[in-house]
Amino acid sequence: MSEQAAVSIGRAGPGDAGEILTVQRAAYVAEAQLYGDPFIPPLVESYDQLRRLIAGDAVVLAARSGPRLVGAVRAQFSDHTCLVGRLVVAPDMQGRGVGSGLMEALEAEVAGRADACVLFTGHLSEDNLRLYRRLGYSETHRERIAAHLTLVHMRKPLVAAAAG
Repeated sequence: MSEQAAVSIGRAGPGDAGEILTVQRAAYVAEAQLYGDPFIPPLVESYDQLRRLIAGDAVVLAARSGPRLVGAVRAQFSDHTCLVGRLVVAPDMQGRGVGSGLMEALEAEVAGRADACVLFTGHLSEDNLRLYRRLGYSETHRERIAAHLTLVHMRKPLVAAAAG
């Protein structure tokens, strides 16, 4: 609605690491509870790790509503594949198009550099799975990594804007 229009998306800088980490931890608490694991990587990532990632070769986008950082997503690259990670939206802003907007902006940003985007989420994360399917991601395989967790791997081919 009107709140979605008030959200702007742009590249994050190292100075955004603290705000991103705060939103990331708030967003992943529900995931940790869902899987009964308080030590999932997004909850134990350090400020310095995130700051180094942002300063490096990764593409990190941040969504802001006014001055407030309300979401983020990151991408790293392996050959011509974009590895999407840590799509996070502040809990009070979920369901308002922020996550979709971040994913669409990320895909547009990496389209010239990658042929496809890949990502994974937990098998119990129905909202995430629904979002990714709606955005055109298809399940490629499942990977059981613990008794309580199976990762659902997904992929979406990217179409070059002007292949020709």
